[in-house]
Amino acid sequence: MFDAAAPSHQRVHGRASVRLDGRRLRDLHQSGSAKVLMPRVFGRAPEVVFLNTAGGITGGDRLDYALCVETGACLATTQTAERAYRAIGAPGIVETRLRVGPGACLHWVPQELILFEGAALERRLDVDMAEDAELVLLETLVLGRAAMGEVLHDIRLHDLRQVTRGGRLAMVEAIALGPEDLAGDNAAGLNGALAIASLTLMARDAEDRLDALRAVLPDDVRAAASAWDGRLTARFSAPQAYPLRRAVARAVEQVTRGALPRVWQI
Repeated sequence: MFDAAAPSHQRVHGRASVRLDGRRLRDLHQSGSAKVLMPRVFGRAPEVVFLNTAGGITGGDRLDYALCVETGACLATTQTAERAYRAIGAPGIVETRLRVGPGACLHWVPQELILFEGAALERRLDVDMAEDAELVLLETLVLGRAAMGEVLHDIRLHDLRQVTRGGRLAMVEAIALGPEDLAGDNAAGLNGALAIASLTLMARDAEDRLDALRAVLPDDVRAAASAWDGRLTARFSAPQAYPLRRAVARAVEQVTRGALPRVWQI
């Protein structure tokens, strides 16, 4: 009797890291499905685009990204929305480490994370920034594909973002979503929202940019912003992803005082 071993599923493992000193590329590493693009730009800060050539994340996958901006400024994003697909067994893992040196500026504005039914994902983002550095941090989460009529019932997400500023813990934000959070009419306590976003600016003049940001917040998306102690934060939620994406795009351009990355499509 032929007794074949149970088939094993192919898993994604990728690591990509970049170190910039002004406009000079000091280090670049990429392996597996994690890749880096650096589009040619003129008259603006360098752009770094991370991408996952596997096309999405499922159970047992692991991706590690790292970006260090020693001096100067950098605009960093992802090539497209990341997708978390149905997982079998262990969750997918994505870890990102960012470092911003003294007087440097990093605008980290990745595109959305879209969760599919059955997704299981653990994400962690750690930022180490100098006291006088500037950081823009964007995170956007979309629950399912509204255009496909998808309603999520079974997902598992653990998402942690942590910022250390001048050696002090300056921000900790965590999200945990499971099947119990999606039950009923108010999924995850979001009052019907299927797309949410958080935009944070850490800079010495953060409070001075609050009024200008509030002036561009739209009426068709629930949004609010506040600022204190060198930090500005705006929150967005909407029942559909595209209106939220437009609102976030306007807010990012206002906060960063510049154009969106080229790969963004609005």
